[in-house]
Amino acid sequence: MPLLELNKIHCGDCVELLTASQGLHPDLIFADPPFNIGYEYATYDDRLDYDHYVDWTRQWMSACYDVLSPNGSFYIAIGDEYAAEVKLTARTLGLTTRNWIIWNYGFGQNTAKKFGRSHTHIFYFVKDHQHFVFNDEAIRVPSARQLLYNDKRADSRGRIPDDIWRYPRVCGTFKERVGWHTCQMPLKLMARIIKASSDPGALVMDPFSGSASTSVAAAVLGRHYIAFEMDENYAALGQKRVLEALSSGLREINANEENGTPLRSQTCSDSATLFEL
Repeated sequence: MPLLELNKIHCGDCVELLTASQGLHPDLIFADPPFNIGYEYATYDDRLDYDHYVDWTRQWMSACYDVLSPNGSFYIAIGDEYAAEVKLTARTLGLTTRNWIIWNYGFGQNTAKKFGRSHTHIFYFVKDHQHFVFNDEAIRVPSARQLLYNDKRADSRGRIPDDIWRYPRVCGTFKERVGWHTCQMPLKLMARIIKASSDPGALVMDPFSGSASTSVAAAVLGRHYIAFEMDENYAALGQKRVLEALSSGLREINANEENGTPLRSQTCSDSATLFEL
């Protein structure tokens, strides 16, 4: 198979395309796979039996691991139901866990006989536990000493965010919402990952493109991107979203958070402030 074209969302099965690809070595992979919770996809059955889903998870994680650059980073978003299985699969592949991040999105699903869920797990793995990219200066946030106590001992650079990330989900009232895909990752969350674990000019890969948030963030932040999407319509709309983001002047703005919590609501955010950390 010839080299896959960069800066493009390819329509097809990520395992098949990655297995047949040549010379593809992304520096950063972000994966937000189907959670196997019965979500309605046009081209995928999200109601697999346990063994089938776990076997499929091993397949796509292995395919990603095989192409990941030697110093690469691999982030995976997953729900409660299969978080443990993803963690164990990563271990068998030889990945090192740097963080088990909890993305707290502020409000959860309504439930009748249990506490509402308002989080998603994001695993941060690296291929080489000694050599990897982590740009701490790019993602530092003001500390409590700076914001609350006016303590002169505070590091003027701020602090590295902790492993509880507080970003609201992209809801229907947000201008960021694309409208054609209901499972949309926030651009600010993606910007943090891309800034931290890749350098400008690096290659960022997403095996489950969906609404194309990974590709949009990567392109705007000066990285190359490559993504895969089984739904032809989503692939086309995602590519269009990337091009529109680049042509609209969507820009990066420096840190503006308090301990990982956005200081202002995103409800009225315009495109020019979506990369405000």
